[in-house]
Amino acid sequence: MTNQDLNMFKNKPQILFFILGGFFLTNAIVAEIIGVKIFSLEQTLGFEPANLSFFGIENLSFNLTAGVLLWPIIFVMTDIINEYFGKRGVKVLSYAAVGFIIYAFIMMFLAINLAPNTWWDSQSGLSVDPINSIDKMDLAFNKIIGQGLWIIVGSLIAFLVGQLLDVLVYQKIRKFTGESKVWLRATGSTLISQLVDSYIVLFIAFYIGSDWSFERVAAIATVNYIYKFILAIGLTPFIYLAHNVIDNYLGVELSNELKKKATNS
Repeated sequence: MTNQDLNMFKNKPQILFFILGGFFLTNAIVAEIIGVKIFSLEQTLGFEPANLSFFGIENLSFNLTAGVLLWPIIFVMTDIINEYFGKRGVKVLSYAAVGFIIYAFIMMFLAINLAPNTWWDSQSGLSVDPINSIDKMDLAFNKIIGQGLWIIVGSLIAFLVGQLLDVLVYQKIRKFTGESKVWLRATGSTLISQLVDSYIVLFIAFYIGSDWSFERVAAIATVNYIYKFILAIGLTPFIYLAHNVIDNYLGVELSNELKKKATNS
């Protein structure tokens, strides 16, 4: 290992970008994979169904994909990366995330089409715990891992559009506020990008891909956005916490230098 290689591991901005980027990419990929599960937020928290009504669609509750647990965090990560590495840093990671997600789905598609082992496919009667046994393991695997093409396409387009919009809004607000009001540019850009993301993904996946009515798509997207709106506001203190941790790690001089370069990028 050369001295240059050793210096790379001592370069704090590079290490920071590696950690933030790794966390960003991991969350993006995991969010896509677990997004196939629909859960009830009210039941999870022990509340009664909300029974909301939008666009003529009644009895709407917070029945969300599991992926929404991570997407607000991803957009917060976007703002943190934007703060220290600018638009270029976010764009590089966003395009990389799309590429890695596509690669992950291709690998899962190949895995789905592998011929299942007979013993593995039919575990009922072979399991010591018959309550938790599954008669058609391959069918269950395919249903859980496999997602509709339109859902994948909608999710990827919504993610990329949301990311680019988040970067744009963040930098626009930053030009007016300077280094102050971190909460405004971080939370504001997240709220706007999440609004667009919520409607694009459902419009492509279900209005185009599954013949849902526009009213139903708009109603469900609105419920999803209400959840994301509340979560984005709730995550604001963690943005300040992340900034403090990063500033202490980099030091005041290096931190300010990175922020200045990010602003001018």
